[in-house]
Amino acid sequence: MVRPHLPLNAFRAFEASARHLSFTRAAIELNVTQAAVSHQVKALEAQLGTALFKRLPRGLMITPEGESLLPVLRDSFDRMATAVERFRGDRIREILTVGAVGTFAVGWLLPRLPAFADRHPFIELRLSTNNNRVDLAAEGLDFAIRFGDGAWHGTEAARLLEAPLSALCVPQIARELRQPSDLLGRTLLRSYRPDEWTRWFEAAKLPRAVQRHSSIVFDTSLAMMEAILQGAGVGLAPPSMFERQLTSGAIVQPFDIHVPVGSYWLTRLQSRAMTPAMSAFRNWICAEAASAGSP
Repeated sequence: MVRPHLPLNAFRAFEASARHLSFTRAAIELNVTQAAVSHQVKALEAQLGTALFKRLPRGLMITPEGESLLPVLRDSFDRMATAVERFRGDRIREILTVGAVGTFAVGWLLPRLPAFADRHPFIELRLSTNNNRVDLAAEGLDFAIRFGDGAWHGTEAARLLEAPLSALCVPQIARELRQPSDLLGRTLLRSYRPDEWTRWFEAAKLPRAVQRHSSIVFDTSLAMMEAILQGAGVGLAPPSMFERQLTSGAIVQPFDIHVPVGSYWLTRLQSRAMTPAMSAFRNWICAEAASAGSP
């Protein structure tokens, strides 16, 4: 597109002044004089034909017109800074955006990320977490790590780890559990998938037991784990994602009964061309998952 002359110095002066609500503090940040900042802002106001600040005896108050301009400039400067930051030495830093189910991110991925960073110092990994609801295109993600059956429309999926569910609780509760039927009458914790405990009881040879308990539903296994740790009940969660709590003895697995309900998958849009950073991450995480014992 054809752009009009953009007064970048005036934009910088306005953006800094708006953040600080002070020409003086903006001048210190920009390493210029207060008069220079004031002059740049006045010139910008003249070019736009509107006031961006109300000058007060003790500082500035931004006008509605200034409020509408500020987020545009802030976003633009942030994006320029990010682009410039990618250049380090004689190599360009690649940015990789990954969304992951919170349980997987905290319980499995985070402890391994330092190894990835050491191996790929010129890849800047940006990780966001979710509760398994994600839109790759809308969120601008290179990859999404999801839990399910691997069938998501328009995506390519590589299975990382199976994550069967098992009953987990604090030791105090576990001491009262001798057999699966001892769960009857207790508060059972589960995710938004309604059939999990039904399937677990069926695996425990108690197909009708599911009708004889109360439950609390959580949208994430992380929140459920916090409830388990507080003794709120017995939760159904993947033990492989909570190895630290199991190893420390904070929680225990009272019964060796597992229910397969899905796997963790590395997904990307089929229309998304692979970048070198994406290839590096895919190769690394698939190798890590394989070494962790995935089939």
